[in-house]
Amino acid sequence: MSDLGDWTSFGRVDADGTVYVKTSSGERAVGSWQAGSTEEGLAHFARKYADLVVEVDLIAARLNSESADVEQAASQLRKLREGLDTAAVVGDVDALAARLDGLSKHAEEKLGEFKAAKDAERAEAVAAKEALVAEAEELAAKDSHWKASGARFSEIIEEWKAIHGVDRKTDQKLWRRFSAARDTFTRHRGAYFSQLDAERKVIGSKKEELIARAEALSTSTDWGPTADALKGLMAEWKDAGRLAPDAEQKAWKRFRAAQDVFFNARSEVFSARDAELEANQAAKEELLKQAEALDIEADPKAAQNAFRELQAGWHDIGAVPRKNQAKLQRRLRNVEDKLRDALDTAWRKVPVEKNPLLLQMRQQVAEAEEKLERAKADGNASRIKKAEADLASKKQFLQLAEGTK
Repeated sequence: MSDLGDWTSFGRVDADGTVYVKTSSGERAVGSWQAGSTEEGLAHFARKYADLVVEVDLIAARLNSESADVEQAASQLRKLREGLDTAAVVGDVDALAARLDGLSKHAEEKLGEFKAAKDAERAEAVAAKEALVAEAEELAAKDSHWKASGARFSEIIEEWKAIHGVDRKTDQKLWRRFSAARDTFTRHRGAYFSQLDAERKVIGSKKEELIARAEALSTSTDWGPTADALKGLMAEWKDAGRLAPDAEQKAWKRFRAAQDVFFNARSEVFSARDAELEANQAAKEELLKQAEALDIEADPKAAQNAFRELQAGWHDIGAVPRKNQAKLQRRLRNVEDKLRDALDTAWRKVPVEKNPLLLQMRQQVAEAEEKLERAKADGNASRIKKAEADLASKKQFLQLAEGTK
């Protein structure tokens, strides 16, 4: 059932305002209603039941999706089922309990399927890494094809990273074998390339060029593009090859120093921005304290005026750190919601005969009647027709406001 009227049939409100829900095991008190009619009270608790139904619908939808977090869904279903017997709602509790039990059973079945799938994935992942280790050991045993074999080792590492689901102990054991094979290959290749001084001269020339380009960019204040450019130089540096250890270390220090000049300057600018955002956050938190301290219940209208002034100051302050923005906005909305509820409550307490809106609408009806009389006295048919339509419209709005037909 989806209609509130249907769900309210599962409850009743007794003379003292106690609200009961009807279940197969008898009635259960779910709360008290003093704010309005019996129908409004039942509708209030029926809406809470409707919220539970929506929550169950969402969990059911997620549970049936391919990317469902089955463990989380099962946990949520258990919590809802455990809390249903004491939930402050009016509705078909028995039907919802049966549905939750069915969904929980379905979730447990999917958990079993999920575990079996995980076990299969683990076995497949272990086999894949064992194959990579075997290939690495075969490459390490060769004494030629250094470039192709080195490239393949790099590819194996990337493929290794992409394989998930292996338990830690097995993964470490396989990685040690792979690392040993890679180290053997690296030593053999290092001995071979130690003879290639000509190639190292080319590498040295390339790295001198990269250092010069990095130094030229080090004083730039075009933060985004320059950072990307320096990252590009870093990639080129890695691709350029390595010099002899001492020469490589010296060249790297010069290259890194040029980058540090830029990134340190950028860090100082960003730190200043962060400090400004944090100061804005502190100012907004102070306004929130003032807003949350407003005595809304005592004088909603005065609290509304004060809140508007605080809102104006809020918008003048400026941005805050993005990670805290939503939390601050929620606190401000909470105060705004409390203020709106208090104003609505105060409005409902005003007697009908003193309601300023109704008084104004009645005055408008009286003025429209006078206008119609004047039009009739003048005998102007067009004005009479327009005045009659205007009077009928104003009377209709007044009847709606007064709750009459």
